[in-house]
Amino acid sequence: MAADTSRSETGAAAGETTLAGRGSGRSTAKTTTPGPGAPTSAEGATSAKGASAAGSPRGGIGRALATHWYAWAMVAPVVLVLGVIVGWPLVRGIYLSLTNASERNVARTIGVRHIEATYEFVGFDNYVAVLGEPVFWQRLVWTVVWTVACVSVTFALGLGLATILNRQFRGRAAYRMALILPWAVPGFVSVFAWRFLFNRDNGILNKILDGGGISAVPWLDDPTWAKVSVIAVNVWLGVPFMMVALLGGLQSIPAELYEAAEMDGAGPWQRFRHITLPGLRAVSMTVILLSTIWTFNMFPVIFLLTRGGPGDSTEILVTQAFRQAFVASPRDFAGSATWGVLILGLLMIFALVYRRSLRKQGEVW
Repeated sequence: MAADTSRSETGAAAGETTLAGRGSGRSTAKTTTPGPGAPTSAEGATSAKGASAAGSPRGGIGRALATHWYAWAMVAPVVLVLGVIVGWPLVRGIYLSLTNASERNVARTIGVRHIEATYEFVGFDNYVAVLGEPVFWQRLVWTVVWTVACVSVTFALGLGLATILNRQFRGRAAYRMALILPWAVPGFVSVFAWRFLFNRDNGILNKILDGGGISAVPWLDDPTWAKVSVIAVNVWLGVPFMMVALLGGLQSIPAELYEAAEMDGAGPWQRFRHITLPGLRAVSMTVILLSTIWTFNMFPVIFLLTRGGPGDSTEILVTQAFRQAFVASPRDFAGSATWGVLILGLLMIFALVYRRSLRKQGEVW
């Protein structure tokens, strides 16, 4: 009986201890109601965050630099070089296009005598003058024709060669090396080689034609043939890049798609149309954009092969800008800069229109 009493007393004491602990827990968790002038807990947390942000010595840029300092350190030299090589000439060119700078009024040194610049700010007069000249529109039309012809032929040949080289056959590696060779040779070497081939009297092409009883073709002396010649040389130089890029895209298309289509009875043209072309869409839109920009500004082929001739039949926008800055007398620096800024503006407009058209088709770029 005594043992039972002691047990019950012990249990009661334990229960009281437990209840006391629970009560203390409730009393600890209990929050007091703020007065009318006291801030709420959310407001207090917000003010605390604001105070810590305001008191922090580093802002958003500082935190980004502290977090990604290695990336910024790697990018900084490239940004600096681009700023010096591209940024400063671009700003300088835009400024000169708004002046009447020429060889006669720029700063120059003759012997020990230094002559200060006397050119003046003229606003948009240069742009009005260039856009009002028929020569600008003639150069623009031929530049567009030259660009479209080169890019379309280069893309077609590159796609055809890439499709052939994507198959297994004997000597495929040797063929790949041979087709990439024009890309490895410096551009001016290739152009001079083609200039020798196109020579009217001693060129290999005319020698071959003469052996077949065909009269010599004035490749570089006739305006029409000269245009055909510069397009052919630029295609020769551009096909390797296009082929390599499209070949990489072809190799990324799963082979299971072709096997499934073949089992469903799809022919070669149907497989090419519904599998190959959609699979190359991402690569194609990139290489077409790059090829268009490069061809639009392709100075070496035109200048080294025909010098813009015969006459001025093969002059494009960039060679015309070069001619005004370095060939004409007196050299027109403001006019050349105006042509350069207009070329940049045309390419930017093309890139924006191209990007918008891709977005309408559901592509992200």
